[in-house]
Amino acid sequence: MNDASSPSGVPTFGGSVEEAFEEARQASQPRFVPVSVFADDRGWSLMNLLRGVMSPKGQVNFSVQYPGVVKAWHRHARQTDFWICLTGNIKVGVFRQEDSSAWWLVTGEKRPGIVVIPPPLWHGAATVGPTSAGLFYYVTHAYSAEAPDEERAPHDAFSGFPWAVKHR
Repeated sequence: MNDASSPSGVPTFGGSVEEAFEEARQASQPRFVPVSVFADDRGWSLMNLLRGVMSPKGQVNFSVQYPGVVKAWHRHARQTDFWICLTGNIKVGVFRQEDSSAWWLVTGEKRPGIVVIPPPLWHGAATVGPTSAGLFYYVTHAYSAEAPDEERAPHDAFSGFPWAVKHR
């Protein structure tokens, strides 16, 4: 296995996002895949991020979350989420109800990567810092208003989860 645990507990995966996807599904745990930033005198970019995981059934989205906002909790029965925070920073929270396991990490401009969240894990995000966070995400099943693959719970449904900034 190509992973090392990050300080917050979300396993960091050293292989491809396709391999992380398979491992996350098998382990029913999130994975974080660091990505490289390409930079030159014109600017910077993140490239080929979701190679090997996109399918015609999926959907690509982008959302902006304002400072101080917590969007949590929700989970899916079939869908895997791939989250990439392109602007600002978010604290990603993941909770596995079966054994009360919880993971979190901060990702964004200064720590680019892909968070892979397989079903049926509860997950959400809190904006970190004074600026909005822009979340680009791919889901393996497109949204259906007639039959949404989504269950919701309040942001404080799992007591003790550290959504707030911990001052040290």
